[in-house]
Amino acid sequence: MYLNKKIGTLGEDLACKYLKKNDYIIKSRNFRSKQGEIDIIAFDKKKKELVFFEVKTRSNFHYGRPSDSVTKIKQEHILETAKYYIYKNFNNSSPYIRFDIIEIFIKDSSFKINHIKQFM
Repeated sequence: MYLNKKIGTLGEDLACKYLKKNDYIIKSRNFRSKQGEIDIIAFDKKKKELVFFEVKTRSNFHYGRPSDSVTKIKQEHILETAKYYIYKNFNNSSPYIRFDIIEIFIKDSSFKINHIKQFM
């Protein structure tokens, strides 16, 4: 289990670097509520949208593509947690929002990032 956590943290670090390079401002990492957790919350400066990211990191395809693990139940938890984040951080205003997945494939010492926009 420890190795999975380490790979997940590495994936989130790589995702943050990717997002900063692509004009996103990181607002929060690992935001938790009783409904669930959101890996990264960032502001897309180009589109002027608040984006909730689920980051999935894999080193093989034994269990399918990383995005396959974002089930309907997981999506519901992300949505409820996003509502709570907006409630806590935006006084009576609602920003434009979007939900994205970042898949990270790690092999040896290299990696590839696949950014899936508006997955739900």
